[in-house]
Amino acid sequence: MPRTGKISRAFFREHIDPQLGADRAETALGPQHGVDFGVLDIGGQALAVATDPVSILPGLGFERAGRFAVRIVLADVAVSGLDPSHLAVGFTLPPDLSDDDFAAVWGAIHDECEALGVDIVTGHTARYAGCSFPWVGAATAMAVGDHDAIVRPDGARVGDDLIITTGPAVEAAALFASLFPDVIDCDDDRLARVAAMLDELGVVRDTRAIAGIDGVSAMHDITEGGLLGACHEMAAGADVQFRVDTDQVPIDDDVAAVCSTLEMDPWRATSSGSLLLAVDPDATDDVLAALRDRGTTAAVIGNVESGGTESGSGVVHDGEPTEPPAGDSSWPVYERLLAAAADDADNDTATGNDAA
Repeated sequence: MPRTGKISRAFFREHIDPQLGADRAETALGPQHGVDFGVLDIGGQALAVATDPVSILPGLGFERAGRFAVRIVLADVAVSGLDPSHLAVGFTLPPDLSDDDFAAVWGAIHDECEALGVDIVTGHTARYAGCSFPWVGAATAMAVGDHDAIVRPDGARVGDDLIITTGPAVEAAALFASLFPDVIDCDDDRLARVAAMLDELGVVRDTRAIAGIDGVSAMHDITEGGLLGACHEMAAGADVQFRVDTDQVPIDDDVAAVCSTLEMDPWRATSSGSLLLAVDPDATDDVLAALRDRGTTAAVIGNVESGGTESGSGVVHDGEPTEPPAGDSSWPVYERLLAAAADDADNDTATGNDAA
């Protein structure tokens, strides 16, 4: 198991997959590495469920942090092709979180859920010693619909087009521009534009836009490991090969500039809010039009071929085989920015004391 980040496919197979409790008939889709959700059969209807940690970043402001957190939680069930409908939230909060700050977080979660038609059905909320930001709990999102409407992340088929929405590294760049504007050596206007992108991220409205279009074989939210990691997870899950033309990948100029300044590889940086889709070519134009009609950047970046393996050669960039990313390129950058911000705060304190 890596020191930080998600477990590998090998670890999952050795430690988790053999021990999954009782084998119940209503479980239509159980845990699989790289598959974002599970599915239960309830009286002939599909219930898709997905669990994620709840991450609250106080530096965003508690209202904004709550809204961003719930969008991430809902994403993994939205990629099932079903519309998120219910949410269970468990909070393990630090003792020093004030009632007012929690109210701001909760109010934002309520507002976002209400806007998306998601009902909060149960949960747990408590303060505990030893708990700290940003990881303050977990949540389970649910969606109900027809089994035939389910889109699996491991469903990519030979001949499919590969489509990305929004672009790589937007989440990581927008978070850093929001949290650390004083220690990133970029133009202030550029940082402000990138920071504002955080409020536009969220895949639920994009998955709704393409719901009902026949020919979407697979969907995946691009999180840890970035676009490269998402490609490897989807290709390995379907035992196919993804061929990607990097020149076709839409990277926002401001995001690219922030990544360059921070020496952060955009291909391996967390990009929640961006989707990777495998789509039948006959449906590609309809999918692109539906996404672009709601203002979402979308582009064909490659195609699916036969010959995928689990050895890492299942993803080819510009004709060159690639390996799965060993980690997320944003993590060391985050640690570096935290340290720089702490140094700045110490210097400000020292300067203030000297002036006094």
